[in-house]
Amino acid sequence: MTDRFAILLRHGAYHQKPGVPSALQPYGLTASGQDQARAAADEVTGLAEAEGWRVNPEIICSRQQRAWQTAATLAAELTVATGQSFQILEDEALAERSVGAFANLSAAEIEDILDRDPRYARPPQNWKSDSHFKLPAQGAESLIEAGARVAHCLRLHMERLPEHAGPDTRIFVGHGASLRHAAHHLGVLGLEDIRRLSMHHARPVVLKCTQDGTWHHHIGSWKERQPLETALD
Repeated sequence: MTDRFAILLRHGAYHQKPGVPSALQPYGLTASGQDQARAAADEVTGLAEAEGWRVNPEIICSRQQRAWQTAATLAAELTVATGQSFQILEDEALAERSVGAFANLSAAEIEDILDRDPRYARPPQNWKSDSHFKLPAQGAESLIEAGARVAHCLRLHMERLPEHAGPDTRIFVGHGASLRHAAHHLGVLGLEDIRRLSMHHARPVVLKCTQDGTWHHHIGSWKERQPLETALD
């Protein structure tokens, strides 16, 4: 297998309820998020030309509206820029961490429910950003579990690229926290890196999967997290 490249993009800026830790909110991009998605197409086009990549015309994205809108804008802009028809494939495995039955409740509401439930203790203060903490709710995941799911998704779609004379690069549009935790599972980021790094909206981070199956950061900058910034999507 030749070296292959995964272009990872966090969705653009989007409308969201304040204080709600669930990343499965069903809202779309803001106007600035749309602008970020259009700018991403220019950046991806430039990188592909500079690096000599053959980009697969199927963009993989999560089912959240903000990711789909980012991918749709990217596909439309890349189709115009390259003359190649880009399409979208939604994959649930690219979703952000699920909080299960607590979806779209505020952090305060979740903590109040757990306070009133005699089966459970109040979650730790940093529960929203703790990579290993999982809420005691049906369908909930920890961030590290979500990262494992996304890493498997990345591996699977990269393995489906043709072996010879075909595209060697795929575009994935997902979510910051689960993509960073996926990078940890792929051996690209340490746990300490996850805590200090985020992802810019709609700015590509490119990982290289080498012929021996190992993954490495290739190009594109992670976002340095501010000290008080919560490690969420």
